Amino acid sequence: MSTPRPVDVIVIGAGQAGLSAAYHLRRIGLAPVDAGGAETFVVLDGDAAPGGAWQHRWASLRMATVNGIHELPGHPVPPADPESASRDILPAYFAEYERMFDLRVRRPVRVRAVRREDDAPDGRLLVETDAGGWSARFVVNATGTWTSPFVPHYPGQERFRGQQLHVADYVSADEFAGKRVIVVGAGISAVQLLEEISHVAQTVWMTRREPQWTDEAFDEPARIAAVAGVEERIRRGLPPASVISVTGMHWTPWAIAARERGVLVRHPMFASIEEEGVRMADGTFIAADAILWATGFRPALRHLAPLGLRTAEGGIRASRSRALDEPRLFLVGYGPSASTVGANRAGRAVAQAIRSTLRERGERAA
Repeated sequence: MSTPRPVDVIVIGAGQAGLSAAYHLRRIGLAPVDAGGAETFVVLDGDAAPGGAWQHRWASLRMATVNGIHELPGHPVPPADPESASRDILPAYFAEYERMFDLRVRRPVRVRAVRREDDAPDGRLLVETDAGGWSARFVVNATGTWTSPFVPHYPGQERFRGQQLHVADYVSADEFAGKRVIVVGAGISAVQLLEEISHVAQTVWMTRREPQWTDEAFDEPARIAAVAGVEERIRRGLPPASVISVTGMHWTPWAIAARERGVLVRHPMFASIEEEGVRMADGTFIAADAILWATGFRPALRHLAPLGLRTAEGGIRASRSRALDEPRLFLVGYGPSASTVGANRAGRAVAQAIRSTLRERGERAA
């Protein structure tokens, strides 16, 4: 096995969170590892091209309907036709950003595991990849959730003869034309795709819980309260909760359109799945040709398993994006920093924390 290449900071992932962290590492004086410098970083990304999760979004997701996009630090999103596909505009923006700030992202590089080199508190973390190993003082994990779609299990799921797919695999409504489609989920994507698919297919919308709709504006005080609630969960080691679970569902343009057309009718979840459809708890049967699981994503953290940070509840304890049980690890885009604006702020905070720790170590060594 080759000797791991040393670097001060490794950023895993080059989506919104990873690029934000890399930008701020540049700002505090670190340089890409192959650019030379006293303190260095490297960004490793599993995708073959820039763009993070945006390059994988469905074609019908337009700039006008993207929810909550926020520009990367130091460079605004260029003007674009609202009808342009987000997967065309935003990956190009990410690529330009990487070039502008000379971030030198290495791709495609898939991280297999992160483990401790030894038990020393100031020791290094080893990062194993399919392109060799690295040794770092700090690891900034920014792997997001897109590669970890969540599909709940229901009895009979494997017997269904129709099509089952997650939002991550959705292409366009055209593939459902003339079919009977069950859309499962209570989030923004579920409602947006329900409205879209209902123009060409018969749709049934099902959720585990009754959505809590709100007419209140999602202003700054509401955002702060929502983030604080998620932050507290992360500090306690609970799995991250969505901001929607705290704020309720807002009346987006597509939700209003679906309501006005009579397709925003919520049904309780089915009890089981059969060959030709689903069976409800009261015994009634609903025929279906397809089930679209708009059931969200889970943080992509399997490569961190060797660190043993998972709590019994399934989360990783962290505060201000720093793992409480492994201070050399930062989690950006996790929990309260999962939004685009949250990721940008977390990237800055993480860089500042790393700068402070490096200075403290330098002073102790002197």
